[in-house]
Amino acid sequence: MTTSALRRQVKNIVHNYSEAEIKVREATSNDPWGPPSSLMSEIADLTFNTVAFTEVMGMLWRRLNDSGKNWRHVYKALTLLDYLLKTGSERVAHQCRENLYTIQTLKD
Repeated sequence: MTTSALRRQVKNIVHNYSEAEIKVREATSNDPWGPPSSLMSEIADLTFNTVAFTEVMGMLWRRLNDSGKNWRHVYKALTLLDYLLKTGSERVAHQCRENLYTIQTLKD
């Protein structure tokens, strides 16, 4: 286990993240490789559950607002968001329309 993975696990415990939030954090980590498709598929399935949907999207929007040294969070969050728009619940697209300003600010 790498030190970044260990640090992520400690943060998950300290911040008391839910299972859905942990999966999003793992998929949008600063690791130099992309999110695994199996993990993105699990997260897409979670978007059909009302409680998990709010947790997934909340963490996803938080990751999209990162900047600086955490640029991979933003890049991977966009990758995950693209996947969720295609395979997740309709509510993902609805929430993207509601939060369009957040996505548009990434152009700058």
